[in-house]
Amino acid sequence: MPHAITLDALRVLDAIDRKGSFGAAAEALFKVPSALSYTVQKLESDLGITLFDRRKQRAQLTAAGRLLLDQGRQLLQAASAIEDAVQQLESGWETRLRIAKDTILPLAPLLQLINAFNQLDKRVAINIGEEVLGGTWDALIAERCDLALGASGDLPKGVFEYRLLGEVEFVFAVARNHPLCLHKGPVDAAAIQAFPTIVAGDSSLSSPGRSSGLLESRQIIRVANSSAKILAQVMGVGVGFLPTHLIRAEIARGDLVLLECSVPRPNIPLYLAWRKDHSGKALQWFIDACLNANWLGSEASPTQ
Repeated sequence: MPHAITLDALRVLDAIDRKGSFGAAAEALFKVPSALSYTVQKLESDLGITLFDRRKQRAQLTAAGRLLLDQGRQLLQAASAIEDAVQQLESGWETRLRIAKDTILPLAPLLQLINAFNQLDKRVAINIGEEVLGGTWDALIAERCDLALGASGDLPKGVFEYRLLGEVEFVFAVARNHPLCLHKGPVDAAAIQAFPTIVAGDSSLSSPGRSSGLLESRQIIRVANSSAKILAQVMGVGVGFLPTHLIRAEIARGDLVLLECSVPRPNIPLYLAWRKDHSGKALQWFIDACLNANWLGSEASPTQ
């Protein structure tokens, strides 16, 4: 069953309201005034309402007409957005890009890239998700994201492309008043075991979870992300290794104290990854931009 309200009728009402008369609206729409009058009269007849107060010299909407146009303009905007999205997709630009960022990378560089991308004036909805450890690969494998940022660990084979972003350096850090600050010499495993260890828990939904740098201790406290782990260690809740590039401010303020540790903690390479069969222009823009961004701070060279 056809609807009485059509996009063409809404465009006519919108033009009349903006221009103030049927004649001026007809000129703007490249139509004759009689065509607009017919459209309005038919709409009034089909809906059983009066759209314009014809006692006024200027074309003035009735309360019902105003309600119809106000909500109709939302339909016009939605239709315009759909047209733009279809045309954009045909030109190779996606309408949506999902980025899964590992918590070990700071958010600010990604937001700076998004701000630069916005200058292109493309209608691409960008979703940012946060993952931990294997969760970043898991999001890509399960197709919960289009671009994995900061993935680490074993590299999946087959349908994925990946590039090295850089290597993360870890240091053993404790709160400024933590008892381990009084420890003589390098902190060893035996000394660490006396205190709780703070761990960022793996966010994988389908892959086996893993823990990065898990230390033997009397208690494990798992938190959701790197920010929570840093805060917990600043507050003296526990101890553990932390990525150097994320705690420079805490070290400078003296909130965290670096201790020499005899327990080995190697650097971890971080990767940018995506599916080989995904080739949208927005994805390619972010791949290039991410590879040229400085994720680990001024002392690092991510792409070299």
